[in-house]
Amino acid sequence: MKNCLVFDLDGTLVDTAPDLMMAHNHVMKKYGYSEMPVSTIRKIAGRGAASLLMESIDAQGNLINKKNFDKKTHEKMTNDFISYYRQNISGHSKLRKNVVSLLDWCKEKEIVCAVCTNKKEDLAIKLLKEINIYKYFDFIAGADTFDFRKPDPKHLTEILDILQIDNKNSIMLGDSETDANTAKAAKVHFVLIKDGYTEKSLDNIYHDHLIDDFENVKEIASNYLNI
Repeated sequence: MKNCLVFDLDGTLVDTAPDLMMAHNHVMKKYGYSEMPVSTIRKIAGRGAASLLMESIDAQGNLINKKNFDKKTHEKMTNDFISYYRQNISGHSKLRKNVVSLLDWCKEKEIVCAVCTNKKEDLAIKLLKEINIYKYFDFIAGADTFDFRKPDPKHLTEILDILQIDNKNSIMLGDSETDANTAKAAKVHFVLIKDGYTEKSLDNIYHDHLIDDFENVKEIASNYLNI
């Protein structure tokens, strides 16, 4: 019987906030808005480029109501963000603590690994390749892989169905309420990563376990998956 770990990407496997900040600030400057520090980006980075830009603009004194900001402008900004980010996706991004150690252990134990992210699939693959962990994953599902995305639990359950793995033999790892709500609705065990991309208190996010070091996942997985 196969076992599986399903990972979120931004804020979970990789601290991508510095590169997301650079893309964000490039676009904000171009369109006449204020730039933001990385600490602010960390709070809103987990929802995708379009949401990140919208929330950033709205946080600047609700400027959406004060400037000529419409759907077309938002689409242009989002496309500019993605274009810049694609060219500068991994310059300052870093793996979270002991990610590679865990992924090596999964290979040794024949645990299937997958990614479930609200990043566009091609960007997720590009990032994973550039930081040299693409080889560890059997399936990568981005925001545009299916007709649905997190927090819709089908984003997670479709991955498990494709891999032919039972929910009970799976664990999801993520850093935000979006990941937590997805796992909970899918009836999959959930491990919450500290210092992720969320504005919520960790106490207010559903989780079975809370970690700040991926080395701890080995014991958790051994217990849940009977390894």
